[in-house]
Amino acid sequence: MPSGRFWLTSGAILAGLAVALGAFGAHGLDSVLKSVYAESDKRVIAGLEVPASWKYLQDFKTAAEYQLTHALALLAVGLLARDHSRRSLTVAGWSFIGGIVLFSGSLYVLVITGVRVLGAITPIGGVLFLIGWASLAVAVTNQDRVIADRR
Repeated sequence: MPSGRFWLTSGAILAGLAVALGAFGAHGLDSVLKSVYAESDKRVIAGLEVPASWKYLQDFKTAAEYQLTHALALLAVGLLARDHSRRSLTVAGWSFIGGIVLFSGSLYVLVITGVRVLGAITPIGGVLFLIGWASLAVAVTNQDRVIADRR
């Protein structure tokens, strides 16, 4: 099983990348997307018609936000794993990493390349995020039981 240090290092690296990608999305991506999607049809979001470039910029920002959130969750896994090595923590950690790769990664590539088939991968990453949170909940619940049994 990976050590707490592995999860902490992975979480820190992925969080840093999320900040960098979020900054790119906020400051450099808009002009790129306007040229890539200049000829694309407008998209309807919440009943409003918006340029495709705006919709894809929002998707990129969502990817960065979810990556940062789940990188922070990896830090929690790492802190818990320092004291207790549990299978549920390992499942949580790998689920968060897999979710980041499949959810955020597929959105990053979809937005930049326009290859829409990648959108089919994104929900798999979302399911991995849910598995990660459920596994983390199990790990914390079991940890509380172990601590209570020691008293």
